[in-house]
Amino acid sequence: MAAPSPGYSITLQVETPVSFTSTTDLAAAVAATGAAVTALDVVESHHSSMIVAVSCDTVDAGHAETVRTAVEALEGVTVHEITDRTFQLHEGGKIETTLRVPLRTRNDLSRAYTPGVARVCMAIAEDKELARQFTIKKNTVAVVTDGTAVLGLGDIGPEAAMPVMEGKAALFKQFAGVDAWPVALDTKDTEEIISIVKAIAPAYGGINLEDISAPRCFEIEARLREELDIPVFHDDQHGTAIVVQAALTNALKLTGKKIEDVKIVVAGVGAAGTAIIKLLMASGARHIVASGRSGIIERGSQHTDSNRQWLADHTNEEAFSGSLKEAVAGRDVFIGVSAPNLLDEADVEKMNEDSIIFAMSNPDPEVHPEIASRHAAIVATGRSDFPNQINNVLAFPGFFRGLLDAEASDITDEMLVVAAQAIAETITDEELNPSFIIPSVFDPEVSVRVAEAVARVATPRG
Repeated sequence: MAAPSPGYSITLQVETPVSFTSTTDLAAAVAATGAAVTALDVVESHHSSMIVAVSCDTVDAGHAETVRTAVEALEGVTVHEITDRTFQLHEGGKIETTLRVPLRTRNDLSRAYTPGVARVCMAIAEDKELARQFTIKKNTVAVVTDGTAVLGLGDIGPEAAMPVMEGKAALFKQFAGVDAWPVALDTKDTEEIISIVKAIAPAYGGINLEDISAPRCFEIEARLREELDIPVFHDDQHGTAIVVQAALTNALKLTGKKIEDVKIVVAGVGAAGTAIIKLLMASGARHIVASGRSGIIERGSQHTDSNRQWLADHTNEEAFSGSLKEAVAGRDVFIGVSAPNLLDEADVEKMNEDSIIFAMSNPDPEVHPEIASRHAAIVATGRSDFPNQINNVLAFPGFFRGLLDAEASDITDEMLVVAAQAIAETITDEELNPSFIIPSVFDPEVSVRVAEAVARVATPRG
C-alpha cells in the first residue's frame, strides 16, 4: 500500500460508549487500516457516550471507506460523518481581499473615496506611471489561465483550474508578500487570450501565465512580452527551468563535473522541457539531446512547431538517432518532465558514473527514485515525499518580488540565471549533500535572495 498523504486527510465524527479504552481503541482501529492518525479530540461528552473527532491521513478516497468500516466494527461505535479535510480547506476559496488603509471615519472615506480620490485619478491621468505608486499595480500580479494544462490533470477548464490558481496566489503572498489574483479565462483562442490580458494589464504590475497548454503558451507568452510594458512570466516554463538549473548547479558541484562538459538528456519538449533546455544552454551547457512523444529531436529535422524547430537547430550536435532508452546510455544527466515509468534500472545503470537524475513527472516519475538511487549519485523529483523536491515555489514568488521592486518591464535570460544561482547558493557547502541539493520551500532566505538577485540585474522602466 502507498503511504498515507495529507492530500487525503479525513475527519470522522464517531459516537462511542464511555470507557477507559474507548479513544485508544479508536486510534488502534484506524491505524490497523494503514491510515496515519493525526488528531483525536473529544468534542461532546455525555454520561453513557461521547462524540470523538478522529483525524487521519489516508492513501486515497477509497481508503476513507475502509477506515469507516474498521471503526464501525468496534462494539457500540457509530460513525456519524466523514469530512474530507482537503475539500473543507477549499470551501469558499483560499484567498480574500483585505484593506491596507483604515476606513473608520468620514475623514478616512473622503480621502480613500470621493471627493479626495479624484485628485489622485487626475494625477494618474496626466502621468500613467504614477499608477505604480498610487494603485495596487505596485504590488499585484495576475495569475492567468485557460485551464488547458493543469498540474497532471490536463484540460479541465477554467472553473476547475481555479483551486490551483488560488493556491498560486496564496503562495505569492505567503513567500514574497506579492498580491496576486486568479484570472481564469473561458476561451482557448490564442488571439482572444492575448487581447484579454492586454486589456486587463493596466491594473497589474506583472502577468503570471499558468497551466496553458503547449504550443499555444509559447506564442501567448512571446506576444504579450512584446506588446506589454509589464513583465510576463510563464511559470511552467521559467519557474521550472530556474529550479532545475539551481538543483543541477549543486548536483554538479557534488559530483565534480562541469556544465559545459556533461552530456544531458531531457525527456519532454513541452513548455517546461523547452525552457529548461534554453536556460541550461544560457548557463553554459553544450551537449543536450531532447526527446518528445515521437522520439529524439534529431539535428536538422524539420518541424511545423517553431519551438521544436528551435530544438532541432540548437540541440543534439552529435546527431544522435535512436530511442530515449538508448539515449541515456553514456550520459551524465537525465532530466524528465514528461510521463511516468519511461526508464528502468537497466537504463540508469548504463549512464556514466556519478550520474544525475531529475525525474519530475508527477505523481509518478519517469523512473522510481529508489530504483534510480541504486546507480545514480543524485536523484531529484517533483514530489515532497522524496529528497530533493524540485518545486517552482522556490522561484516564482521571489522572482516577481524582484521584478516589482525594480519596476521592471521585461524578463531577461540573465534574470533567470541569477535567480537559479541565488537558490543554489542558499545551501552552504557544509549543508550540501546528495539528499540536499535544493533548499526547502519553507526556507525564508530563498525568496529574499531571489528577489535581490533579480532586482540587481533588472532594467527599470524608462
